[in-house]
Formats: sequence, structure tokens, C-alpha cells
Amino acid sequence: MTLRSNAFVLAGITIVLTGCMVGPKYVKPTAPTPPAFKEASSPDAFKETADWRIAHPVDQIPRGAWWTIFGDAELNTLEPQVETANQTLKAADANLRAARANIRVQNAERFPTVGVAPFVGGLRDSAHQPYFNSANANNGLAELLLPVQLNYEVDLWGRVRRNIAAATEESQATAADRQTALLSLQAELALDYFDLRAADAQQKLLNDTVTQYAEAYRVTNNRFLGGIAPKSDVTQAQTQLQAAKVQAADIASQRAQFEHAIAILIGQPPSALTLPAAPLEIVPPSIPAGLPSQLLERRPDIASSERRTAEANQQIGIARAAFFPSLSLSGSAGFESTSLLTLFNPSSYIYALGPTLGQTFFDGGRRRGLSEQALAGYDRTVADYRQTVLVAYQQVEDNLVALRVLAGESEQQRQATTAARESERIFNNRYVGGVDTYLQVITAQTTALTNERNDIDILRRRMEASVLLVKALGGGWDRTQLPPR
Repeated sequence: MTLRSNAFVLAGITIVLTGCMVGPKYVKPTAPTPPAFKEASSPDAFKETADWRIAHPVDQIPRGAWWTIFGDAELNTLEPQVETANQTLKAADANLRAARANIRVQNAERFPTVGVAPFVGGLRDSAHQPYFNSANANNGLAELLLPVQLNYEVDLWGRVRRNIAAATEESQATAADRQTALLSLQAELALDYFDLRAADAQQKLLNDTVTQYAEAYRVTNNRFLGGIAPKSDVTQAQTQLQAAKVQAADIASQRAQFEHAIAILIGQPPSALTLPAAPLEIVPPSIPAGLPSQLLERRPDIASSERRTAEANQQIGIARAAFFPSLSLSGSAGFESTSLLTLFNPSSYIYALGPTLGQTFFDGGRRRGLSEQALAGYDRTVADYRQTVLVAYQQVEDNLVALRVLAGESEQQRQATTAARESERIFNNRYVGGVDTYLQVITAQTTALTNERNDIDILRRRMEASVLLVKALGGGWDRTQLPPR
């Protein structure tokens, strides 16, 4: 044969063994991508009629230690422990290893299976069996069989290749799921941490308040003993003092629960972690205006949803391949003999080889049902993907507006707290001077304490909104981390 004819033969064998691919080619589904977030720029920057266009998730971009933007040394120590010790994340790691192992399982179908099945046995016919010819009577026959068997299904229509591709897409989706779990756990730790520090601030405030109210009770009681104040002033001061003590004890309980939650997140029993008290005094980090919506492409849950859409597309091709014939190659070779001495003689060599072509003509609509099921599954994943993107926009917008509104509330609350403290001072002086009753002092004290606690709570909410915005953006808002086009 000539070189040209050899090339044609080789090409023919390659076509037979690899076949062709049936089913649709995957195209990434479109998703809404406005040029900017409404709450991060001008009111007209985002329109609900924004066009749908192709998105390109790039969740493998390193997010880094995003929590360092808050500048808290204790938080910086706790956060890295999530990735190394959290048990929920270890379960996600196991899922990822299983998904990657499934790629090897599916890839194995590209190759033939080869095995051996040695057999040693004997047979003796009964001379008393029905219709037995006594001339064929024997004292038993022994047989030795040593075959090597080979089976191989030719991937004519791409079923095997699509199974491998589907397993690969699932592995990538599982990797993105793992990143989603990590980001969620890190964000949960930050939320619990700032709640704990806010509880510390509330505890300090209430402890100081108890000290202040105890002094007020002492002064009022002395005035009563001196005949200057009525008994009702003493009971009111005592009521105020005991109520403050109850609030302080309640905050201590909440603080302990936040500390226990942090211990679990870093893989420790609650008894093993003790965080010293440190009132929340962190200023929320500033956020650049006009955040580009492309940062959403770094969200791992969006990447996971998109890759499962690609996997569902592979399932359509797998279902369609069932409508076409299947070709299998099988063969065996080895030695067969009645004696070990002659087992490996050339005359004992045996072999069998042949292809099998199969085609199902009637299955009661099973293949059509599976094909329709695959198409419906693909449509579902596309809808899930788009819904994930829309929810991501909602989460970003929600936390941007929360930060904007809370920033204004913080300034208003600061002014209200200042006025309440001044009012408390005035009414206390008027009471000492005999101008007002102690009821006005109690009212002023309650108002001042409420406003001071609101101050702390607004700061806590601002910190939580900052953490949730980090999470909504996939781990940060640095423009240099934008995925390349």
C-alpha cells in the first residue's frame, strides 16, 4: 500500500473509533448586565429594561483576605481558620474530590476493558441419565481454560465524550459551590464577630449606666432620708437601676452565643474559645462610587449555575445519542486444554473476535421521554442561572441602599444622642434644685440610654451591610480584580 492509501485507512479507522457528536453545541445563556448599580451612582444608571447579553463568570480569580479592609487584628486572626478547620467546608472539599474522581470514571469509557477469567473444572456424565449412550461413558473430563477478554464500545455518536464533558462541568460547578460555601462561612464569621463587638459596646454602655443609676439611687435615697424627697423618688430610682441590670445581663447572654457561633465556624468547641471584650469602634470602610456590574461575574454561585447549564446541554446530546446504533467490539484469546502439560502448546491456543451492532427499534417512547426530560432540564438550569444573576443584583442594590441610608441615620442619631444626654443633664440639675420631679429625670435617663444604644446598633448594621456587600460582590470591590474580557 502507498503512503497515501495508508493515510486514508488510518483516517477511516479514526473516524470509526471516534465517531461524531450529536446534540446541540453549548452557548452560554444571556444574562442582564447593567453598566452600573443604581445605588452606587446616579438614579438613571440602571434601567429595568436593560438588554440581556452574555456573561462570562470568572470565579477562579483570587479574592484574597477581603476582611482586612475592616482593619481588625482579631478578625484577621480568626478568618483564615475557616478554610483550614471548618467542618462544613471539609464536606464541600469531599464533594469536590468526588466530582473530580467522577471525571476519571467517565474517562475510563474511552478505553477497552481487559481482564482474565481462568477456569479449572471437571465433568463426568452419569451412565444412568435418560437416553444416555453407554458407548460415550467416561470416568470424567478435566478442562483448563486461561482466556484474556476485551470489550470496547465505539463512541460513534459522542455519548462517552459528552459524559466526560458533563462530569467536567459538574466538577467545575462543585468547585464553585465550594467557593460559595467558603465565602458564606467567612461572611458569617464576620457578621457574628461584629455582632459580638456590638454586644461588647452595649455591655460597656450598660455597665456604665448601672454605675450611674446606682449613684442616682444613692443620692435619691439620701434625699429621702433627709426629708427632702418623697419615697416615690427612691422606688423610681431603684426600678431604673434594676431594669438596667437586667438589660446588662441579657446582653451578656447574647454575647456568649455569638462567641460560641464563632468557635463552631473555626472548627473549635465553644469551651475552647474566649475572645476578650473590645467594644465596636470600627469605622465602616468607604466604597468607591459607580461599581461596575461586571464584578458580579466573580460570584461563585453564578459560575456554578452557568456550568450546570453547560452540563445540562451535554445531557441533551447524551439523550439524543440513544436514538442511533451502538457498536461494540469484543474479543478473547487464550489457551484451553484438558491437561496442564499441554495448556500452552500452540495447538491449545484459542481466540474469538467480532463486532456487535445494536439498534433499538421500539422502546415504548422511553428514549423520546428521556430526550424531552433533558431539554426540560436544560431550560430549568437556564432559568436558574438567570434567577441567580437577578438575585445577585438585588443583594448588591439592597446593601448599597442600606449603607447609604444608614450613613445618614448615623449622623442623625449622633445628634439625637447628644441632645438626649444634654436633656438628661438639665433635668437632673433641675431635680436637684427642686424645680422638677424625679419622673422627668427617669424619662430623660431612659431616652438618653435608648439613643446611646441606637448609636451602637446603627454602627453594627452598617458593618453588617458592608460584609453582606462584600459577599454579594463575590469577595470584594477592587476594580483591579475585574475579570478580563
